[in-house]
Amino acid sequence: MISVPRWLLLALAAMFSGYHVVLGVSSLATRAPASPWPVVVALVLYSVATVLSLWPTRRARMPDWLAALDLAVGIVLPVLVTSQLDPDAENGYATWYVAAVGTLMTIAAARRQLVVAWVGVLVLALQTLLWAGPLALGTLGVVGSIVWVAIAHMLSSALAGAARATRRYAQAEREAAAWQAAQDAHLFEGRMRLAQTQRLASPMLRRIAERRLLTDAERAECRRLEAAIRDEIRGRMLLTPAVRAAVRAARERGATVTLLDEGGIDDLDEVERDRILSRLAEALESTAAERIVVRTAAEGSAVAVTVVGLSGADADLDSDEAEVALWLEIPRAAGAFAEER
Repeated sequence: MISVPRWLLLALAAMFSGYHVVLGVSSLATRAPASPWPVVVALVLYSVATVLSLWPTRRARMPDWLAALDLAVGIVLPVLVTSQLDPDAENGYATWYVAAVGTLMTIAAARRQLVVAWVGVLVLALQTLLWAGPLALGTLGVVGSIVWVAIAHMLSSALAGAARATRRYAQAEREAAAWQAAQDAHLFEGRMRLAQTQRLASPMLRRIAERRLLTDAERAECRRLEAAIRDEIRGRMLLTPAVRAAVRAARERGATVTLLDEGGIDDLDEVERDRILSRLAEALESTAAERIVVRTAAEGSAVAVTVVGLSGADADLDSDEAEVALWLEIPRAAGAFAEER
Protein backbone atom coordinates (compact mmCIF):
# COMPACT_ATOMS: atom_id res chain seq x y z
CA MET A 1 0.00 0.00 0.00
CA ILE A 2 1.38 3.42 -1.03
CA SER A 3 1.25 6.01 1.76
CA VAL A 4 1.94 9.74 1.48
CA PRO A 5 3.74 11.43 4.41
CA ARG A 6 1.48 13.74 6.33
CA TRP A 7 4.02 16.56 6.33
CA LEU A 8 4.02 16.54 2.53
CA LEU A 9 0.24 16.96 2.41
CA LEU A 10 0.42 19.81 4.91
CA ALA A 11 3.18 21.47 2.92
CA LEU A 12 1.19 21.26 -0.32
CA ALA A 13 -1.92 22.67 1.38
CA ALA A 14 0.12 25.49 2.90
CA MET A 15 1.67 26.38 -0.48
CA PHE A 16 -1.72 26.33 -2.17
CA SER A 17 -3.21 28.54 0.56
CA GLY A 18 -0.23 30.89 0.44
CA TYR A 19 -0.76 31.31 -3.28
CA HIS A 20 -4.15 32.88 -2.58
CA VAL A 21 -2.51 35.34 -0.17
CA VAL A 22 -0.01 36.27 -2.88
CA LEU A 23 -2.87 36.87 -5.33
CA GLY A 24 -4.66 39.04 -2.78
CA VAL A 25 -1.57 41.16 -2.13
CA SER A 26 -0.85 41.53 -5.85
CA SER A 27 -4.45 42.61 -6.47
CA LEU A 28 -3.90 45.53 -4.10
CA ALA A 29 -1.04 46.72 -6.29
CA THR A 30 -2.65 46.17 -9.69
CA ARG A 31 -6.19 47.24 -8.86
CA ALA A 32 -5.98 49.70 -6.01
CA PRO A 33 -9.37 49.73 -4.24
CA ALA A 34 -10.91 52.80 -2.70
CA SER A 35 -9.78 51.52 0.70
CA PRO A 36 -7.26 48.66 1.02
CA TRP A 37 -8.05 47.95 4.67
CA PRO A 38 -11.01 45.56 4.13
CA VAL A 39 -8.82 43.45 1.86
CA VAL A 40 -5.93 43.58 4.34
CA VAL A 41 -8.23 42.46 7.15
CA ALA A 42 -9.53 39.65 4.91
CA LEU A 43 -5.95 38.53 4.16
CA VAL A 44 -5.04 38.50 7.86
CA LEU A 45 -8.17 36.57 8.82
CA TYR A 46 -7.61 34.04 6.06
CA SER A 47 -3.93 33.60 6.98
CA VAL A 48 -4.71 33.05 10.67
CA ALA A 49 -7.51 30.57 9.93
CA THR A 50 -5.32 28.66 7.47
CA VAL A 51 -2.38 28.41 9.85
CA LEU A 52 -4.60 27.17 12.66
CA SER A 53 -6.34 24.68 10.35
CA LEU A 54 -3.08 23.25 9.02
CA TRP A 55 -1.19 23.22 12.31
CA PRO A 56 0.03 19.62 12.90
CA THR A 57 -1.88 17.83 15.65
CA ARG A 58 -2.46 14.18 16.58
CA ARG A 59 -6.21 14.61 16.30
CA ALA A 60 -7.43 14.14 12.73
CA ARG A 61 -10.86 15.75 13.28
CA MET A 62 -10.82 19.53 13.43
CA PRO A 63 -11.99 20.93 16.80
CA ASP A 64 -15.45 22.46 16.75
CA TRP A 65 -14.20 25.91 17.79
CA LEU A 66 -11.73 25.96 14.90
CA ALA A 67 -14.42 24.80 12.47
CA ALA A 68 -16.66 27.62 13.67
CA LEU A 69 -13.78 30.08 13.14
CA ASP A 70 -13.21 28.81 9.59
CA LEU A 71 -16.91 29.14 8.82
CA ALA A 72 -16.98 32.69 10.18
CA VAL A 73 -13.93 33.62 8.09
CA GLY A 74 -15.50 31.97 5.03
CA ILE A 75 -18.61 34.14 5.48
CA VAL A 76 -16.81 37.41 6.27
CA LEU A 77 -14.14 37.13 3.55
CA PRO A 78 -16.47 37.65 0.52
CA VAL A 79 -18.24 40.54 2.21
CA LEU A 80 -15.00 42.36 3.01
CA VAL A 81 -13.43 41.91 -0.42
CA THR A 82 -16.49 42.51 -2.59
CA SER A 83 -17.26 45.72 -0.68
CA GLN A 84 -14.34 47.23 -2.64
CA LEU A 85 -15.11 45.64 -6.03
CA ASP A 86 -17.44 46.44 -8.91
CA PRO A 87 -19.49 43.38 -9.88
CA ASP A 88 -19.80 44.58 -13.49
CA ALA A 89 -16.05 45.11 -13.97
CA GLU A 90 -13.29 42.61 -14.85
CA ASN A 91 -11.78 42.17 -11.39
CA GLY A 92 -9.12 39.61 -12.28
CA TYR A 93 -7.08 38.38 -9.30
CA ALA A 94 -9.09 40.62 -6.98
CA THR A 95 -11.59 37.77 -6.65
CA TRP A 96 -8.94 35.61 -4.94
CA TYR A 97 -11.31 35.20 -2.00
CA VAL A 98 -13.44 32.66 -3.92
CA ALA A 99 -10.62 30.15 -4.23
CA ALA A 100 -9.44 31.04 -0.72
CA VAL A 101 -12.82 30.22 0.83
CA GLY A 102 -13.00 27.03 -1.26
CA THR A 103 -9.56 25.96 -0.05
CA LEU A 104 -10.41 26.71 3.59
CA MET A 105 -13.64 24.73 3.36
CA THR A 106 -11.83 21.87 1.60
CA ILE A 107 -9.40 21.70 4.53
CA ALA A 108 -12.38 21.62 6.92
CA ALA A 109 -13.95 18.78 4.93
CA ALA A 110 -10.67 16.85 4.89
CA ARG A 111 -10.56 17.20 8.67
CA ARG A 112 -14.05 15.71 9.01
CA GLN A 113 -16.04 18.92 9.51
CA LEU A 114 -18.30 18.20 6.56
CA VAL A 115 -21.30 20.24 7.66
CA VAL A 116 -19.16 23.35 8.15
CA ALA A 117 -17.50 22.85 4.75
CA TRP A 118 -20.80 22.58 2.89
CA VAL A 119 -22.36 25.52 4.74
CA GLY A 120 -19.27 27.62 3.90
CA VAL A 121 -19.35 26.98 0.13
CA LEU A 122 -23.14 27.34 -0.03
CA VAL A 123 -22.92 30.73 1.71
CA LEU A 124 -20.18 31.67 -0.77
CA ALA A 125 -22.43 30.67 -3.67
CA LEU A 126 -25.36 32.63 -2.22
CA GLN A 127 -23.23 35.74 -1.68
CA THR A 128 -21.84 35.54 -5.20
CA LEU A 129 -25.31 35.05 -6.64
CA LEU A 130 -26.61 38.13 -4.81
CA TRP A 131 -23.53 40.24 -5.61
CA ALA A 132 -22.85 39.44 -9.27
CA GLY A 133 -25.64 37.18 -10.54
CA PRO A 134 -25.84 33.50 -11.53
CA LEU A 135 -23.22 33.68 -14.31
CA ALA A 136 -20.59 34.66 -11.77
CA LEU A 137 -20.88 31.22 -10.13
CA GLY A 138 -18.91 29.80 -13.07
CA THR A 139 -16.71 32.74 -14.03
CA LEU A 140 -15.47 33.42 -10.49
CA GLY A 141 -14.79 29.75 -9.69
CA VAL A 142 -17.51 29.12 -7.12
CA VAL A 143 -18.48 25.88 -8.87
CA GLY A 144 -14.88 24.73 -8.66
CA SER A 145 -14.83 25.38 -4.91
CA ILE A 146 -17.99 23.30 -4.50
CA VAL A 147 -16.43 20.49 -6.54
CA TRP A 148 -13.31 20.50 -4.36
CA VAL A 149 -15.41 20.25 -1.19
CA ALA A 150 -17.39 17.39 -2.75
CA ILE A 151 -14.16 15.53 -3.59
CA ALA A 152 -12.83 16.11 -0.07
CA HIS A 153 -16.14 14.85 1.33
CA MET A 154 -15.96 11.64 -0.69
CA LEU A 155 -12.31 11.03 0.20
CA SER A 156 -12.90 11.73 3.88
CA SER A 157 -15.87 9.36 3.97
CA ALA A 158 -13.91 6.67 2.13
CA LEU A 159 -10.94 6.98 4.49
CA ALA A 160 -13.22 6.90 7.53
CA GLY A 161 -14.91 3.75 6.20
CA ALA A 162 -11.51 2.17 5.53
CA ALA A 163 -10.39 3.02 9.07
CA ARG A 164 -13.51 1.43 10.54
CA ALA A 165 -13.01 -1.67 8.39
CA THR A 166 -9.37 -1.85 9.46
CA ARG A 167 -10.37 -1.70 13.13
CA ARG A 168 -12.96 -4.45 12.58
CA TYR A 169 -10.45 -6.63 10.76
CA ALA A 170 -7.85 -6.06 13.48
CA GLN A 171 -10.38 -6.99 16.17
CA ALA A 172 -11.41 -10.08 14.20
CA GLU A 173 -7.75 -11.04 13.80
CA ARG A 174 -7.16 -10.69 17.55
CA GLU A 175 -10.23 -12.78 18.30
CA ALA A 176 -9.16 -15.42 15.76
CA ALA A 177 -5.67 -15.52 17.26
CA ALA A 178 -7.11 -15.87 20.77
CA TRP A 179 -9.44 -18.65 19.58
CA GLN A 180 -6.57 -20.43 17.86
CA ALA A 181 -4.42 -20.12 20.98
CA ALA A 182 -7.25 -21.55 23.10
CA GLN A 183 -7.70 -24.43 20.67
CA ASP A 184 -3.98 -25.13 20.66
CA ALA A 185 -3.96 -25.06 24.46
CA HIS A 186 -6.91 -27.48 24.62
CA LEU A 187 -5.20 -29.74 22.08
CA PHE A 188 -1.92 -29.66 23.98
CA GLU A 189 -3.66 -30.34 27.28
CA GLY A 190 -5.65 -33.19 25.71
CA ARG A 191 -2.49 -34.77 24.36
CA MET A 192 -0.78 -34.36 27.70
CA ARG A 193 -3.73 -35.96 29.53
CA LEU A 194 -3.84 -38.77 26.99
CA ALA A 195 -0.13 -39.44 27.43
CA GLN A 196 -0.56 -39.40 31.22
CA THR A 197 -3.52 -41.80 30.99
CA GLN A 198 -1.59 -44.10 28.68
CA ARG A 199 1.33 -44.10 31.08
CA LEU A 200 -0.93 -45.00 34.00
CA ALA A 201 -3.18 -47.51 32.28
CA SER A 202 -0.85 -49.35 29.89
CA PRO A 203 0.84 -51.64 32.47
CA MET A 204 -2.50 -52.70 33.98
CA LEU A 205 -4.11 -53.20 30.58
CA ARG A 206 -1.23 -55.41 29.48
CA ARG A 207 -1.54 -57.39 32.71
CA ILE A 208 -5.28 -57.87 32.15
CA ALA A 209 -4.67 -58.99 28.55
CA GLU A 210 -2.04 -61.49 29.66
CA ARG A 211 -3.77 -63.02 32.71
CA ARG A 212 -7.48 -62.69 31.83
CA LEU A 213 -8.33 -63.14 35.54
CA LEU A 214 -7.37 -60.66 38.26
CA THR A 215 -6.88 -61.12 41.96
CA ASP A 216 -8.75 -59.03 44.52
CA ALA A 217 -5.65 -56.91 45.03
CA GLU A 218 -5.36 -56.31 41.31
CA ARG A 219 -9.04 -55.36 41.08
CA ALA A 220 -8.50 -52.85 43.87
CA GLU A 221 -5.47 -51.55 42.01
CA CYS A 222 -7.65 -51.15 38.87
CA ARG A 223 -10.18 -49.13 40.84
CA ARG A 224 -7.44 -46.90 42.18
CA LEU A 225 -6.04 -46.58 38.69
CA GLU A 226 -9.46 -45.56 37.36
CA ALA A 227 -9.74 -42.93 40.09
CA ALA A 228 -6.26 -41.62 39.22
CA ILE A 229 -7.24 -41.30 35.56
CA ARG A 230 -10.40 -39.48 36.63
CA ASP A 231 -8.22 -37.13 38.67
CA GLU A 232 -6.19 -36.28 35.57
CA ILE A 233 -9.42 -35.19 33.86
CA ARG A 234 -11.21 -33.42 36.70
CA GLY A 235 -8.27 -32.40 38.88
CA ARG A 236 -6.17 -30.53 36.29
CA MET A 237 -4.24 -27.81 38.17
CA LEU A 238 -4.66 -29.54 41.54
CA LEU A 239 -2.25 -32.29 40.58
CA THR A 240 1.44 -32.29 41.46
CA PRO A 241 3.67 -35.29 42.22
CA ALA A 242 3.21 -34.64 45.95
CA VAL A 243 -0.60 -34.37 45.65
CA ARG A 244 -0.77 -37.51 43.49
CA ALA A 245 1.27 -39.43 46.04
CA ALA A 246 -0.87 -38.21 48.95
CA VAL A 247 -4.11 -39.06 47.10
CA ARG A 248 -2.81 -42.52 46.23
CA ALA A 249 -1.80 -43.15 49.84
CA ALA A 250 -5.25 -42.09 51.05
CA ARG A 251 -6.96 -44.44 48.59
CA GLU A 252 -4.69 -47.30 49.53
CA ARG A 253 -5.86 -47.02 53.13
CA GLY A 254 -9.48 -47.14 51.92
CA ALA A 255 -10.46 -43.46 51.68
CA THR A 256 -12.50 -42.03 48.82
CA VAL A 257 -10.89 -38.92 47.34
CA THR A 258 -12.54 -36.55 44.85
CA LEU A 259 -10.61 -33.75 43.14
CA LEU A 260 -12.58 -30.99 41.40
CA ASP A 261 -10.70 -28.19 39.67
CA GLU A 262 -13.14 -25.54 38.44
CA GLY A 263 -10.52 -23.06 37.27
CA GLY A 264 -10.17 -21.11 40.51
CA ILE A 265 -6.37 -21.24 40.56
CA ASP A 266 -5.66 -20.94 36.83
CA ASP A 267 -4.69 -17.28 37.13
CA LEU A 268 -2.13 -17.84 39.91
CA ASP A 269 1.58 -17.85 39.15
CA GLU A 270 3.64 -20.99 39.58
CA VAL A 271 5.08 -19.97 42.97
CA GLU A 272 1.69 -19.32 44.56
CA ARG A 273 0.21 -22.47 43.04
CA ASP A 274 3.08 -24.59 44.38
CA ARG A 275 2.58 -23.10 47.84
CA ILE A 276 -1.13 -23.92 47.79
CA LEU A 277 -0.69 -27.44 46.45
CA SER A 278 2.11 -28.20 48.93
CA ARG A 279 -0.28 -27.26 51.74
CA LEU A 280 -2.94 -29.47 50.12
CA ALA A 281 -0.57 -32.45 50.00
CA GLU A 282 0.28 -31.98 53.68
CA ALA A 283 -3.42 -31.90 54.59
CA LEU A 284 -4.14 -35.10 52.64
CA GLU A 285 -1.22 -36.90 54.27
CA SER A 286 -2.22 -35.89 57.80
CA THR A 287 -5.97 -36.63 57.71
CA ALA A 288 -7.66 -39.93 58.52
CA ALA A 289 -11.01 -38.99 56.93
CA GLU A 290 -12.84 -41.69 55.02
CA ARG A 291 -14.16 -39.39 52.30
CA ILE A 292 -12.22 -36.35 51.10
CA VAL A 293 -13.45 -33.72 48.66
CA VAL A 294 -11.01 -31.14 47.28
CA ARG A 295 -12.45 -28.24 45.28
CA THR A 296 -11.04 -24.99 43.95
CA ALA A 297 -12.91 -21.85 44.96
CA ALA A 298 -14.40 -19.37 42.50
CA GLU A 299 -12.23 -16.68 40.97
CA GLY A 300 -12.10 -13.54 43.06
CA SER A 301 -12.49 -15.43 46.33
CA ALA A 302 -9.87 -15.05 49.07
CA VAL A 303 -9.83 -18.84 49.32
CA ALA A 304 -7.99 -20.84 46.68
CA VAL A 305 -8.80 -24.44 47.64
CA THR A 306 -11.31 -25.96 50.05
CA VAL A 307 -10.73 -29.42 51.54
CA VAL A 308 -13.53 -31.29 53.33
CA GLY A 309 -12.95 -34.64 55.06
CA LEU A 310 -15.80 -36.77 56.48
CA SER A 311 -15.79 -39.84 58.66
CA GLY A 312 -18.47 -42.23 59.98
CA ALA A 313 -21.81 -43.34 58.53
CA ASP A 314 -20.04 -44.37 55.33
CA ALA A 315 -18.83 -40.77 55.12
CA ASP A 316 -21.85 -39.83 53.00
CA LEU A 317 -22.00 -36.10 52.31
CA ASP A 318 -25.80 -36.14 52.61
CA SER A 319 -25.82 -38.09 55.84
CA ASP A 320 -26.64 -36.26 59.06
CA GLU A 321 -24.49 -38.71 60.99
CA ALA A 322 -21.31 -37.99 59.03
CA GLU A 323 -18.65 -36.33 61.14
CA VAL A 324 -16.44 -33.56 59.74
CA ALA A 325 -12.90 -34.76 60.27
CA LEU A 326 -11.23 -32.02 58.23
CA TRP A 327 -12.21 -28.57 57.09
CA LEU A 328 -9.45 -26.58 55.45
CA GLU A 329 -9.52 -23.38 53.40
CA ILE A 330 -6.19 -22.62 51.76
CA PRO A 331 -5.93 -18.88 51.03
CA ARG A 332 -4.84 -17.47 47.69
CA ALA A 333 -2.41 -15.01 49.27
CA ALA A 334 0.60 -16.16 51.24
CA GLY A 335 0.34 -15.41 54.93
CA ALA A 336 -3.44 -15.11 54.92
CA PHE A 337 -5.44 -17.05 57.51
CA ALA A 338 -6.37 -20.64 56.64
CA GLU A 339 -9.35 -21.90 58.55
CA GLU A 340 -9.00 -25.49 59.61
CA ARG A 341 -10.67 -27.76 62.06
